[in-house]
Amino acid sequence: MRGSFLGLGVFGIILLLLGTVFALQGDGMIGGSSMTGVSFWIYAGSIIALVGVLMAALGFVLASRGKAGGATPPAQTK
Repeated sequence: MRGSFLGLGVFGIILLLLGTVFALQGDGMIGGSSMTGVSFWIYAGSIIALVGVLMAALGFVLASRGKAGGATPPAQTK
């Protein structure tokens, strides 16, 4: 289960990078595509990057817990 949460975090990082590139292309800072200078991509890229940050944070936090929900095993009695 931990691996799937780690995968979610990695996918979030990829979305963050793609969204940043899209936003920079929309702003005209990165040229060479039909997206360059189109303001739609500034907003779309920003939203994609934000979703990526949220997915990465959620994935890495859940992966660090080791289990969904952070359940702990019952205490042992002697």
